[in-house]
Amino acid sequence: MRQSGILLHISSLPGPYGIGSLGKEAFAFVDFLKESGQSIWQILPLGPTSFGDSPYQSLSSFAGNPYFIDIDQLLEKGLLTPSECEQAQMAGDFVRYGLLFDTRFALLHKAFLRALPTMENDRAFALFCQENAWWLDDWALYMAIKQHRQMAPWYLWERPLRKREAQALQQAGQEYEQDVLFHRFLQFLFYEQWDALKAYANQNGVQILGDVPIYVAHDSCDVWANSEIFELDEELMPKRVAGVPPDYFSQTGQLWGNPLYRWDVLKGQGYRYWVRRMRHAFGLYDWVRIDHFRGFAAYWAVPYGEETAQNGCWEKGPGEEFFAFLRRVFPKLPIIAEDLGILTQEVYDLLAKTGFAGMKVLQFAFDSDANNAYLPHNFASPHCVLYTGTHDNDTLQGFLDSAGEEKLRYIDAYCGISHSSLRTWGLLATGMRSTAQIFMAQMQDYLSLGSQYRMNIPSSMGDNWCFRLQKGQLTEGLAKRIAHMTQLFGRA
Repeated sequence: MRQSGILLHISSLPGPYGIGSLGKEAFAFVDFLKESGQSIWQILPLGPTSFGDSPYQSLSSFAGNPYFIDIDQLLEKGLLTPSECEQAQMAGDFVRYGLLFDTRFALLHKAFLRALPTMENDRAFALFCQENAWWLDDWALYMAIKQHRQMAPWYLWERPLRKREAQALQQAGQEYEQDVLFHRFLQFLFYEQWDALKAYANQNGVQILGDVPIYVAHDSCDVWANSEIFELDEELMPKRVAGVPPDYFSQTGQLWGNPLYRWDVLKGQGYRYWVRRMRHAFGLYDWVRIDHFRGFAAYWAVPYGEETAQNGCWEKGPGEEFFAFLRRVFPKLPIIAEDLGILTQEVYDLLAKTGFAGMKVLQFAFDSDANNAYLPHNFASPHCVLYTGTHDNDTLQGFLDSAGEEKLRYIDAYCGISHSSLRTWGLLATGMRSTAQIFMAQMQDYLSLGSQYRMNIPSSMGDNWCFRLQKGQLTEGLAKRIAHMTQLFGRA
C-alpha cells in the first residue's frame, strides 16, 4: 500500500508554553494529517535532552521528555492554578531551551506537590511504576542524584555513585526519596499523555513513526546503568567514540562523541539491552526508524579526545546475526533503516538480508547526472521511503535558495516545473508520484519555509532543534491542497 506522511517533532508543535506538547495542538495536528490524507506522523526521539538540546543525545532511551508534558492538562486536573500557567507562557517563534530549563521543572514540581497527598493510593501510578521498574528505578535515582549535583554528568560524581556501589545507591535513594518520586511522577504524566495521543492518532488512521538512535549519550542513564556494554576505561571514560568520516555534511566528518558498544559483551548477554530498547520502541510507535543503520554493518571509531572525526577507523558491526536474533524475539519488525552516508556493498547486503525499507533523499538527487541513485527513476524497488529531506537537511525552500542556476534548470526539467514559484510544490509532487512505498516530507516544506526554519545543522552548536509551527499556519486550504496531491498519486 502506498502511503505518505509528515515529519514534525513534538517540540515543533505550536502552543503558549515555549515548546510543543502532548496536548490539544498535538491532537489538532493528527486532525490535520487526517484531513490532508496523510497516514504517518514521523517524530524525532522522545527522550529528555541535555546540553545542546539534541534529541539524539538524550539522557535516556526509555524516559520521556518532561518538557512535552501538557501544562493545560495539569490545570484541568487541579494540579496547577490558572496564574501559574499564565506565568509559564513564553512568547517567541522558536524554542528557548535555556528558559525552559530555568523554569519548567519548578512548575512541574508544584504539580507534583499537589499530587503527593493522593499518590500513595493512586493505583494507576503504582501500576506504572511496577511495570516500568526495570528502567524507571534507575532513571529516577539518576535524575535525583544529578539534580543535587547541579546537573553534572554522572562520570563526574563521587566514585561510589559513579561505580554504582550498592551502599552508595541505597543511601542516595533514601536521602533523595522525594526527588526520586518526583521523577517517577513526571514519567507517569508523560506516558499517560503519550498513550492518549497515540491512541487518538491510531483511531484516526494515523500511524506514528518513531526514531531509535543507534548510539546513546555518555552522560545518560543508559551508560551509567549498563557501563559494561560500552567501550569505557577504568574511570568509565570512553576509549573510543562514535562519528562518521568526512561526507556530504562536513569536510571533517561528524564527531558525535557517543561511547561505542562492546558488541561481544552484548552478544554474550543475549543482546538484552537492545531487546529492551526495541521492545520499548515497538510499544511507543507503529514504525521504528533506526538511525545510522550502516553502523550495524561497520561503524566509524574515533579515539577519545580527537577534535574531529577524521582520524578514525572502520570496525565491523554486529551485522545480520544481530537482526536475526531480534527477529526471533520480534517476528514482526516494522523497521525503516536510515541507510544514508558512506555506503558499501556490505551495507547494501545487510539491508537486503534484513528486508527493511531503506531511505532515499530527494535533495540528494540532483548533484550529478541521470544515474544518480536518489532520482526516482533509478529506484530499484518501491520498498523504500523517500524523503524531501531529513531533520539534518535544509528545508526544500532553503535547498532551492542555495542551488545554482544549473541545478535549478535540472530540477525544473526533471520535475516539469514551469515557474520558479512552483519549485517547492513541484519537488513535493515528484516525491508523491515516485514509486517509493512511503513518501515523507518535512512540515516546513509544505509551508515553503526557508533555511532559518530548518531543524538542525549537523556539526554545529546553537539554534538547532528550535523550529516551531505558529498558530494558524495549518489552514484548511493547505490540508485540501496536500490531500488533492495525495489522492492524485494514490497515497490516500
